[in-house]
Amino acid sequence: MSKDGSQEGQSAGRGSGGTSPLRLYPKLPVWVVEDHHDVLPFIYRAIGSKYLPASNISFLHLDSHPDLLIPVNMPADTVFDKEALFSDLSIENWIMPAVYAGHISQVMWLHPAWAQQIEEGTHHFLVGKDISTTTMRVTSTDNYFLSDGLYVPPSQLENEKSLHLSVRLVHPSEVPGNQEESPALPSAKKLKLSRDSTAPATAASSSEATGPHDSPSCADTQTADLERRVPEHEKPDSDQAPSASCSFGNHTCQTTELVKDVLHVLQKGAAYVLDIDLDFFSVKNPFKEIYTQEEYKILQELYSFKKPISHSSEEDLLDCVENRIHQLEDLEAAFADLCDDDTEENLQRWASNPGMKSLVPLVHSLKNRTGTPDYEMVHQAGLTCDYSEIPHHVSTKQEIDSLVQSVNHLLRNLPKPTLVTIARSSLDDYCPAEQVEFIQEEVLNVLRSAFGALDVHLEYLQDACPAGASPASTA
Repeated sequence: MSKDGSQEGQSAGRGSGGTSPLRLYPKLPVWVVEDHHDVLPFIYRAIGSKYLPASNISFLHLDSHPDLLIPVNMPADTVFDKEALFSDLSIENWIMPAVYAGHISQVMWLHPAWAQQIEEGTHHFLVGKDISTTTMRVTSTDNYFLSDGLYVPPSQLENEKSLHLSVRLVHPSEVPGNQEESPALPSAKKLKLSRDSTAPATAASSSEATGPHDSPSCADTQTADLERRVPEHEKPDSDQAPSASCSFGNHTCQTTELVKDVLHVLQKGAAYVLDIDLDFFSVKNPFKEIYTQEEYKILQELYSFKKPISHSSEEDLLDCVENRIHQLEDLEAAFADLCDDDTEENLQRWASNPGMKSLVPLVHSLKNRTGTPDYEMVHQAGLTCDYSEIPHHVSTKQEIDSLVQSVNHLLRNLPKPTLVTIARSSLDDYCPAEQVEFIQEEVLNVLRSAFGALDVHLEYLQDACPAGASPASTA
């Protein structure tokens, strides 16, 4: 799709070049799924039906996890067979295939303070087909990719695509829920690329009033290029220009800077998708509840990743990746074999390999506690233990409210996305099950406040519906 339609998609996204503009949804669609990778078919559907361009899409990703890994052994060309692709994806590796397919060019990962898997800042690198293995690989040297054995030098790639990845921290609001003491950032009306001609112009009127203390926005200079892409009849009056003062405390300054950064990324693309994982607001490491503290510590030792030194040569980086791949392959083979034969003799045989001595106390503990360990699950848990733990921070209601306010401030200063995707991530215990409904309702309220009427599709209810019925859709 991207190879044949990319030029048309870019032109359509700009509304220039003599091609038809992209189609517009009557109301902003919001697709709510359970497992995060299940949002990708809805993004592809929007591309196929010309609501999204086939290329140069920006992806705004709010999550406690980057989800930017790659299916390690999947042939790169699988991305061009969407049904095969969808069946091969998982929650941690569904974005990069869309990058390699040519659809997504900019990714902005907005993360809470407890999520630090990728170095803060801007990363430019290539995603392409490894000519030696025909799998997808990247040229990024961040430990996030090195620890999964995904790095190759540029000379080893073909059909490569360039990715602009921005990683930015979202600070919680200092005064949650108090709009008077922590003034809202201004209306997004000036920036909004309205896709709902029937929505009331004052859908978020409570956020559009300007007070006597408002001052010119620090983000204004970043919006000029974005505004040039807004059709003339959709541009608001000049007196609706947003403002965001840095005089109301540190949080407002931080949010203003974040708005500037996001706008800078969005103006590079022809359209953008807003993607929210509800575990952005509260997250668990489910493996910490499956295994004891001592078992988890052993997993961290077994799967530990030796980081390369700073400014390593290409040869050193390749050695690092090769060693890491061998380490993970050996551990996978060990646990696969223990599935069939976890006798003491076989366990000791594996434990005699370099770096595997601690297999013995781990397996003994698991067998004493559970009787029959799920060794495949043990390996999956181990893969999350490399250079850092996966995030674990069950938020209080006040902490959730603080982040909700920050997201509200941000979105009200952004143009309207083409569509919104939301993952609940509760059945696998990443988003606490006892909090997910509350968080979801808060997020939907924020979206309504920022963008007006919504067309909400609760796809996660599909399995609970009778045959032939459709999940609920709400405005």
